[in-house]
Amino acid sequence: MAIEIGQVGMATVVVDANNTAEYMGSGTLPVFATPAMVALMEKAAYTGIQGDLGDGEGSVGIRMETSHEAASPLGATITATATVVAVDGRKITFEVVAKEGEKVIGRGTHERFIINNEKFMSKIVTG
Repeated sequence: MAIEIGQVGMATVVVDANNTAEYMGSGTLPVFATPAMVALMEKAAYTGIQGDLGDGEGSVGIRMETSHEAASPLGATITATATVVAVDGRKITFEVVAKEGEKVIGRGTHERFIINNEKFMSKIVTG
C-alpha cells in the first residue's frame, strides 16, 4: 500500500432529478441533496486511493463529518475533492470539499479503512 499524504481524488456529478433532496427524501426542494453530496465525497476518496491498493483490496467508509453550506440547483455541476491528510496503518483520513464552480458548497473529514474484499464479504450475514 503506497498511499501518501497529499494524494487527491476527484468525482463530478450534474444535479438532476435523481439526486435532489426532494427525490432522495432528505427534504422537499429540487436542490442537490446532502446524501448525494456525501456519496460524491466518498466516491472522490475511494477513487483517489483505489489504484494504490493491492489485488483483492478495497476500502470502506467508516466515518464522515460534513457541513452542507450552500444549495445547488438542477443543472449545476458539483465536483468533490478528497485529499489524504493522514495514513494510520489501514485507516486513511481525507479532507473533503464539494464545489459548484469555485463556490464551496460543502466540506468535512472522511475516514476509510482498507479491507480485503473477499474476507470482508465473507463476514456479511445475509438472509
